[in-house]
Amino acid sequence: MSDARVPLAFTMEKGSVRDDGLGQTTPPPRPRGTRADHRVGAEPPTRYEILQRLLAVVPDNAAIVASTGKCGRELFTLDDRPQHLYQVGSMGCAAPMGLGVALNADRPVIVLDGDGAALMKLGAFATVGAMGPDNLLHIILDNGVHDSTGGQPTVSPSVDFAGIALSCGYAGAALADDPGGFEQALTAALANPGPHLIHVRIRPGSIDGLGRPTLSPREVADRFKAFLADADGKTG
Repeated sequence: MSDARVPLAFTMEKGSVRDDGLGQTTPPPRPRGTRADHRVGAEPPTRYEILQRLLAVVPDNAAIVASTGKCGRELFTLDDRPQHLYQVGSMGCAAPMGLGVALNADRPVIVLDGDGAALMKLGAFATVGAMGPDNLLHIILDNGVHDSTGGQPTVSPSVDFAGIALSCGYAGAALADDPGGFEQALTAALANPGPHLIHVRIRPGSIDGLGRPTLSPREVADRFKAFLADADGKTG
């Protein structure tokens, strides 16, 4: 599998592996985190504006896992960096992948999620909270629709993502509805042990002429792996 880099299957008869029992323990309960509200009642910004603000202040050593669809495409259009991983065809998997990276990398890890994708795998919140990686920041870019598949509405208006995160054990959760409030929440989250969640309301739609990453998924993965292995954590 390592040489060919393709999925392989290995089938065994029942009883081929000895049952030594489980050595796992249940993670202890975590204290309820803090909630911050940076909303100002502004007209919701675009996803592009929020991503611009993120890239302006994100640390060079931070790993960024972007959800599949227009989020990754806009991030690539803004600035393609080795610290980016653009998911393809993996709706709902940004937070689980980000959790795996955060547990195995000594650097900030930022997950860019959508409301539809987050709703698809709400169980990931519970796992993130239980594992409690202090270097993970989970950002929900909530436009209330499935933007990449035609704009079908989600049920996000009735969902308190911040409350869910805090109930699941996140150290902090913040709300924002404009670039300034988002940057305040981002700066605070990066300065304090997590995991943290930022729920920012944005408006539907994307920039005109939106392209796609010109690198193949394998090239993106290889570059991201090399970035994570760089002890200096620089984007180059």
